[in-house]
Amino acid sequence: MTNKNLSELAEKMRDIDICMLSTHTDGGAIAGRPMSNNRDVEYDGTSYYFTLEDTRTVDDIKADPKVALAFQGAKAFLVAVEGKADLVRDKDAFKEHWSADIDKWFADGIDTEGLVLIKVVAERAHYWDGEDEGEVTL
Repeated sequence: MTNKNLSELAEKMRDIDICMLSTHTDGGAIAGRPMSNNRDVEYDGTSYYFTLEDTRTVDDIKADPKVALAFQGAKAFLVAVEGKADLVRDKDAFKEHWSADIDKWFADGIDTEGLVLIKVVAERAHYWDGEDEGEVTL
């Protein structure tokens, strides 16, 4: 086991767009769904994902903000992140993290009714890079 630092881990994560965001449901199960980081890939331990207010994802986070993110990159590079989610409803934050690529999902852009930005602050990241593995605590 080796220990990459956060900047080394971030560099390896740069090209990963889709992750699995897992939440705890009201029945105690774990629910996962794919989410795009919208090419907002300057990873510093915080990730951002857009969704709508009336989704199970938002309901789950309101009830329990502890979430997990799973990333898969090239050549057996994987990252499992544990963190806490916050629901952001601020248009300035929307502008900061918006990408034209997601206009197809949210037709009115940052003015889409019910738009929510999920902010996930990592507490721990475990990675596997081929046969190498390690952990970064944030």
